[in-house]
Amino acid sequence: MTKYIFVTGGVTSSLGKGIISASLAKLLQSRGYRVTIQKFDPYINIDPGTLNPYEHGECYVTEDGAETDLDLGHYERFLNVPTSQANNITTGRIYQNVINQERAGAYLGKTVQVVPHITDEIKRNMRILGESGEYDIVITELGGTVGDIESLPYIEAVRQFRWEEGANNSLVIHLTLIPFLAAAGELKTKPTQHSVKMLLEYGIQPDILVCRTEHHITPEIRRKIAQFCNVNLNAVVESIDAPSIYDVPLLMLKEQLDKTVLAKLKLPQRNEPDLENWKNFLGRLKNPTSEVRIGLVGKYVELPDAYKSITESFVHAGAANECKVRVVCVHSESLTEENVADRLSGFNGVLVAPGFGNRGIEGKIIAIKYVREHNIPFFGICLGMQCAVIEFARNVLNLQGAHSTEMDENTPHPVISMMEEQKKIKNLGGTMRLGSYDCEIKKGSKAASIYGKTSITERHRHRYEFNNDYLADFENAGMIASGINPDNKLAEIVELKNHPFFVAGQFHPELKSTVANPHPLFVSFVAAALAYAKKHV
Repeated sequence: MTKYIFVTGGVTSSLGKGIISASLAKLLQSRGYRVTIQKFDPYINIDPGTLNPYEHGECYVTEDGAETDLDLGHYERFLNVPTSQANNITTGRIYQNVINQERAGAYLGKTVQVVPHITDEIKRNMRILGESGEYDIVITELGGTVGDIESLPYIEAVRQFRWEEGANNSLVIHLTLIPFLAAAGELKTKPTQHSVKMLLEYGIQPDILVCRTEHHITPEIRRKIAQFCNVNLNAVVESIDAPSIYDVPLLMLKEQLDKTVLAKLKLPQRNEPDLENWKNFLGRLKNPTSEVRIGLVGKYVELPDAYKSITESFVHAGAANECKVRVVCVHSESLTEENVADRLSGFNGVLVAPGFGNRGIEGKIIAIKYVREHNIPFFGICLGMQCAVIEFARNVLNLQGAHSTEMDENTPHPVISMMEEQKKIKNLGGTMRLGSYDCEIKKGSKAASIYGKTSITERHRHRYEFNNDYLADFENAGMIASGINPDNKLAEIVELKNHPFFVAGQFHPELKSTVANPHPLFVSFVAAALAYAKKHV
């Protein structure tokens, strides 16, 4: 029988429920259990696909084409197991499903209410992964903070769910904050007590408290929290600030979170956690033998979470190369022909990031022109690839006014244009080219040497593509389409023949990079940046 773990948050947002969920899952997985994690988000958007990155950080895309919360990226990076549409549910999707059923007459004329209809739909989604038979344990992270109005249906659904599943088949982990008051010189437990009290008012007694803190919790504080929050002493878990998110599984192992969870769920502890590969990764990460500086040119650089998967992919690739990768964000709107040399000359490599819309486009094109002409390693992702195509068209093929029809519908040279199947689409949400697609790589190309094979799959999120009407001109001038989709013959990868490293993909390789399997494009790009750094010391 599948066991269920619910992770809630109190006191404040951004305490790290996703990292705690992923860390616990990693520990349980390392003991031989089949584990997955799902995220329930309380906002009314159907998915984060139409949200501005400034609002919600990056939109993470799964293999099956779901636009999801960025926490799913953490789940995949820790567990090395793909997620799906079922792993991310929003209030918008819950209400949409209920309203569609109401319109279809499924409720036989009954008044549709939050309780029981919305809560029943929430519970149904909570069970989907568990009922698949693929997992022993399903961890459900509830977005938001206990006490938020929009979170109330989820809390009530958890209360009902636990009653229905019976004892020992589910538990609640409550992540809370133990603030340190500098003026008083001590940690304070009262916010945690109030947060637990609020959960109790909703009918839920947490089984385990994970306490986020800047300072170590003393035995006296543990005892106080346990006594006043009605949990066992070993169920008060310290979560101290860590040097990196990848240290958290080992910190939770030290706190015996996995043992406490298994005991409460009446599950055998099986073997001790096998974390040897994880420790080796951390050893390489913390003991680099070299360093490179990578410029990340983008338009959402004010919010680090907007490029979360990219920055984490550099962590994985850096460890693979035993190299410290310092990623420096450069706002594309700030780049001009006059200052580009000054802004980019100190980098060992430049990545031009994905995005949408016209803002900052010319800065990206200027950056690509500079690195192409100065033989600086370049890596383009999605819109970054499209900008590389536009730059090459303008400055090498001399196609004046070349552009993407996304930015200029009347461009005389639409080297990037909307895909045919996209032209009739009216609704923006969930209608892009999404999810995993095949790509055939040309033998003898840079891409083939990077991947070590000629048939790959990568995840996509876009509406516009390279215009094949111009392909022959590009390839004659030295930019080849080294990766092609076998079904629609669209260019997936472009690269320059006579350049140390100039590779760009229409897809999002950062979405498939994990601790166990760093993405080869990032690993090779960091290696090229390292070679450039050594050559230009």
